[in-house]
Amino acid sequence: MTDLLSKPEPGSGLHESSTRRRVATATIVGSALEWYDFYLYASMAALVFGGLFFPKTDGSAGTLAAFATFAVGFLARPIGGLLFGHLGDRIGRRNVLMMTFVLMGAATGLIGLLPTYETIGVLAPIALVVLRVLQGLGSGAEYSSAAVVAYEHASSDRRGRQGAWPALGLNVGLLLSSLTVGALTSVSEEFVRSGGWRIPFIASFALVGVGIWVRRRIPESPAFEQGAEKPAKAQIPLVTLLKRDWRGLLVVIGLALGYNALSYIFKTFSLAYLSEFQGVAANVGAFGIALASAAAIVMAPVFGWASDRFGSRRVVLTGGVASALFAFPFFVLLDTRDTTAIWLCLVIATGVLAPAMFAPQGAFLSKQFPASVRVSGVGVGREFGGAISGGLAPMLALAIVGASESHATWGVSLILIASAALVVLAALLDRTKRHAER
Repeated sequence: MTDLLSKPEPGSGLHESSTRRRVATATIVGSALEWYDFYLYASMAALVFGGLFFPKTDGSAGTLAAFATFAVGFLARPIGGLLFGHLGDRIGRRNVLMMTFVLMGAATGLIGLLPTYETIGVLAPIALVVLRVLQGLGSGAEYSSAAVVAYEHASSDRRGRQGAWPALGLNVGLLLSSLTVGALTSVSEEFVRSGGWRIPFIASFALVGVGIWVRRRIPESPAFEQGAEKPAKAQIPLVTLLKRDWRGLLVVIGLALGYNALSYIFKTFSLAYLSEFQGVAANVGAFGIALASAAAIVMAPVFGWASDRFGSRRVVLTGGVASALFAFPFFVLLDTRDTTAIWLCLVIATGVLAPAMFAPQGAFLSKQFPASVRVSGVGVGREFGGAISGGLAPMLALAIVGASESHATWGVSLILIASAALVVLAALLDRTKRHAER
């Protein structure tokens, strides 16, 4: 009886299975809660923040100002990736996952308590920007730390599947946030603007407690523990990264530039475009993103499996090519203003194409670097590229459409094609063979 109740011995199949379940739960649930916060802000920036936190102007100008605060969060992310990436390579991946979660969750909750421009004037957008920066710092190392933990706990034949766990969590968070926004806007847009928008932000305080409980159960990664006593640990990871692994860093930056531009135009700019220029009710786009994220929850593990079967490089490459081919049909479907066509469009873009490029990244990006600089490399490269394209692409797309008298979208389609080309180029420059075993 004692043997039956004892914990599995390290190295046993039961122990490995138990560890894998705990890492999976902590990675998926933690990433879901973290990205729920992040996409909640993106949705509200597209729908209501322009009129709440900025001077009264025309609708497009207010929405553009709100997207500017969204971009500010992206600009803070490389700093978070640099700071927490350094800490992840020096003091451990698990500790960083705890820090980033608390930082981002607290900032999100405080946004829900902010007075509006009508109440405190210019202090409202200033406070919003400060909290958005804190969100960006926290999210700057979230994906890299979670992806590296999942990757480093995986056997060689499961790295694609386990590396896809953060992508699965991300889409669960996107589903939760889009369902929340869809439910709020279905009550009435006036309800959302008059204070309903605060509810999901304040709820983040409670979600932080859940995330802390889940993530404290993550065991430290074997790769970090095995290298903890090596002399390389005394070096500054970023210095080592720039000296020896800058080519891998360029691959990560290129992929992040392309993927984030595609992803945020697909799921963030599309909401503003439908609302501002097509007169489509806000809840239509919100529920479309919910359907898309539900599809992505199914597809992320599929593309993770495909990464183990065919190689993460090939899966990323295929997603990039398919996204380029969808650049013009994307707007053809949105411009119908038909609910079914809009939902189909968002499911294809965000539910299939985005996870095709994103799910393999856990394995693909981790394999660009040795363990001693892995979190720094993935975090700095991904967040630097994401800061440029993920934050600025929706703003640029909105400005292009707004500047056109006919609200033409062909310029945005060209941005999508150029972004997809960057994804393809990054896949072709893969450094896996050089660094996979380091």
